[in-house]
Formats: sequence, C-alpha cells, structure tokens
Amino acid sequence: MKDNIQVIVADASHEKYVDTILKTISDAAKVRGTGIAKRTHEYLATKMREAKAVIALDGDKFAGFSYIETWGNKQYVTTSGLIVHPDYRGLGLSKRIKNLTFTLARVRWPQAKIFSLTSGSAVMKMNTQLGYHPVTFNDLTDDESFWRGCEGCINVDVLHRTNRRYCICTAMLYDPEEHLPAKLSPEVIERIKKIDGKE
Repeated sequence: MKDNIQVIVADASHEKYVDTILKTISDAAKVRGTGIAKRTHEYLATKMREAKAVIALDGDKFAGFSYIETWGNKQYVTTSGLIVHPDYRGLGLSKRIKNLTFTLARVRWPQAKIFSLTSGSAVMKMNTQLGYHPVTFNDLTDDESFWRGCEGCINVDVLHRTNRRYCICTAMLYDPEEHLPAKLSPEVIERIKKIDGKE
C-alpha cells in the first residue's frame, strides 16, 4: 500500500477532498486534546487552486495533506495543517508531505523565513531535520492576519494571557540566511554587484 501513495502539489481537481481533510484535522485535534487553527472549506480550496497545498492520495482515497501560506509581504512562510489519515499513519507519509511543502515554500519564496507552530513531537523532529530551530514567538511574523488564525484554537487564552509571547505550541523557524555556506559582508556583496554590472 505504501508504494502506491502519491504525494503531489494539489490543484483544483483535488477540491473534492476538502471536507474529508477538514474532518480528519478536527478529529485528530480532538483525539490529541490539542488546539488547531480553524480553516474553512474555501480557504483550503483556494490553497489548492494557488498551488499552495500538498495532498497524498492512495489511488482516489485521501491519505494526507498540508499547505503553505505567506505572511508579512512574503518575508515569512508557514507550513501548516499537516495531517495523515488514520488508515495511513506509521508509513512515513507525514515526512514525505512535510518535505514537499518545505520544498514548495523554498522554491516559491527562496529568501523567506519558514516557520511552524506545533505541539507534536513528530513534527518537531521533522522540522529539526530540515534545519528549523526553536524560537520565541517574537521571532515570527508580526502579520496580524496570521495571528487571527489562532483565534479558533482551544488554547488561544494562553496566547492572549502572555501577550503573544508564547503558547502551548512550539515555534520553529528555518532562516535561509543561516544555511548559506558562508556569510558575505555587505561591502563584498556591493562590490560583486558593481563587478557584475547590477548597479
């Protein structure tokens, strides 16, 4: 069964799975007793149409999902909503989905910082393997649209009580600047631009 599962960038043809995805996410949050940002049918359908979602399918059966979104003038990207249907857990599928959402974010916005809020140890481990590290909430976007997404979470009172400094979730950040082979000083970058005629 594992070999037959496709992990692909979603498109409009996958909108028929949105209600199943939303129910799977909601059911998983109830089982774990954790919070989750509420998303609408139209929100996830739009992610699919905009090539900002990844779906896993076993033939025509839903197996897993995640999506990406930009914040703060595309300076930040989140990978969110990672879910694997209970019938497909334990097969390494979440890692395949996470890898594709991460790649999609890096290709579309190579200079953006990528972040994740999670309360799950498995996601923390995958994030760490990709180069994320734990940060404070102050290191994340200040885009109010992002933070409004937390309002549907059962733990939002913690976020409010701490003035958005922390919550139940762990904040993790991938900064592409930290993964360059070496840092170049601004003076050297300016010199290179002049040599290459880009000024």
